[in-house]
Amino acid sequence: MPANRFEQVDEPPTDAITLRLSERGGEAFGHVLCPADLAGGHLVNDFVSDELAAKDAFRTAIRLANEIQAPIVVEDKAGIWQDEWGVLYRED
Repeated sequence: MPANRFEQVDEPPTDAITLRLSERGGEAFGHVLCPADLAGGHLVNDFVSDELAAKDAFRTAIRLANEIQAPIVVEDKAGIWQDEWGVLYRED
């Protein structure tokens, strides 16, 4: 089975859920960002999750994307991405 592919971005776009990964004190964290317009009326305001463990943030992004049928992009300035999650690529 081919691995899932996720585009790496520098800034959250308005047409995708963003998984924002970061690191502090040697621990990996993440936030999930979802523009209100992308949620098809399910959100009044843009959504930003609380800080989660990186793997939990990844899982949350996947669940949300499946619920609202939206793409996921990844902002990973700290290099937190795990290969087991899929392929992270950059659009040329």
